[in-house]
Amino acid sequence: MAVTAQMVKELRERTGAGMMDCKKVLVETDGDVEKAIEFLRERGLAAAAKKAGRIAAEGLVDSYIHPGGRVGVLVEVNCETDFVAKTEDYQGLVRDIAMQIAAAKPEYVKREEVSADILEKEKAIYRAQALEEGKPEKIVDKIVQGRIEKYYKEVCLLEQPFIKDPDKTVQDVITEAIARIGENISVRRFARFERGEGLEKRQCDLAAEVAAQLK
Repeated sequence: MAVTAQMVKELRERTGAGMMDCKKVLVETDGDVEKAIEFLRERGLAAAAKKAGRIAAEGLVDSYIHPGGRVGVLVEVNCETDFVAKTEDYQGLVRDIAMQIAAAKPEYVKREEVSADILEKEKAIYRAQALEEGKPEKIVDKIVQGRIEKYYKEVCLLEQPFIKDPDKTVQDVITEAIARIGENISVRRFARFERGEGLEKRQCDLAAEVAAQLK
């Protein structure tokens, strides 16, 4: 059974879970909304989503320096209490997020941070590419939107595939941590520094090196 936007909306309204979580469980349950609700409750994602509106002003500012000093990351991840911030589980999550930033090079935390000007430029590029590829005019808009979604997954931290488990997004990992820990958790900001960035230098596969450190 095909999963529609209306089904995703209904499930989201009934559970409070995130859009991507709703879509995923609807696919897994073949569009059965009631089964999807049960599945979300079992995983604790619905409960985690309800915590998303709570104030998270504690947490950690953590750093990651790649061996050899080639890249460094500073990231602020917030939770609700200092007690949770001191736990091994939470600190491990923050460290994983810092290493994700080092390896996957996101430019933003979430898609809402991408400016309208940047989006319009990307859309213009994708439209020109589609027309050059000979795609029919009537489907160009759909192609452009699909490529914009792919762009979000490349540049927005929360939508990137998690480097330890590419079947999950970074947001999925955070949501699971919220359900497990019992507090709202949010990535507020980050800065990534790469040695010689912007200067002409020998290219290297930094992402593969950082990912290897996680194994």
